[in-house]
Amino acid sequence: MKKTLAIMLTLMMTLSMAACGGKDSGSGSADGGSDMDYVKEKGTLVVGITDFEPMDFKDDSGEWVGFDADMAKAFAESLGVKAEFVEIDWDGKIMELDGKTIDCVWNGMTLTDEVTSSMECSNAYCNNAQVVIVPSDKADQYKDTESLKGLSFAAEAGSAGEKELAALELECTPVKSQSDALMEVAAGTSDAAVIDSLMAAAMVGEGTGYDSLTYTVGLNSEEYGVGFRKGSDLASALNDFFTASFKDGKMMEYAEKYGVQAAVIEQ
Repeated sequence: MKKTLAIMLTLMMTLSMAACGGKDSGSGSADGGSDMDYVKEKGTLVVGITDFEPMDFKDDSGEWVGFDADMAKAFAESLGVKAEFVEIDWDGKIMELDGKTIDCVWNGMTLTDEVTSSMECSNAYCNNAQVVIVPSDKADQYKDTESLKGLSFAAEAGSAGEKELAALELECTPVKSQSDALMEVAAGTSDAAVIDSLMAAAMVGEGTGYDSLTYTVGLNSEEYGVGFRKGSDLASALNDFFTASFKDGKMMEYAEKYGVQAAVIEQ
């Protein structure tokens, strides 16, 4: 009886070890499968975004365009699939990704410690900063972080801007998107906002929809990357795509189209 039990236990341990070793954790998603195969099988690369000009925004026909959107379409085409864009709650981007509602987050996403520990990230492709937005007629009053004390801010929930304000212990109302943060300042319901510098260059100042606003204090410097599910083989495929598209000039062509060429990082 003891001999039979020993044989059974040995067999169970062998089967258990085989099951644990059967997953390829180096080239696929967190569940052991290949994200590349998953995306190709369904025929779409679902891209999680927010309305963020000049990276992802809708043109007059309602199509998603922008530097990130155009690059995502080109990457999807290189995989033999179509890019599908889904607006997400930025604060829930990791949950959306892990739940396979989306396949990647490609929306001027700052490579923070939280992002890089929760996602399989691409190489950095753009430089950025968080900047303070205020009414133009008050800009002279705000030249450094010390002068910002006492102001009420708006910032996108879960964004790098919200984190910078928290670090400075400044009052912040979290809103759904960076464009909502701009509306808060324009409407006078917040004294100031913190948004990405690339968005600020496109959205505020003379000749824009927010010509009564301007940007002043820069709070940090940072880099953008694209996030996939942890362990996804799509991240390395995107890095290869970035290298090729930078080399053949396509990346800079898209960047110049949307005025972000000075921020592009050499691949």
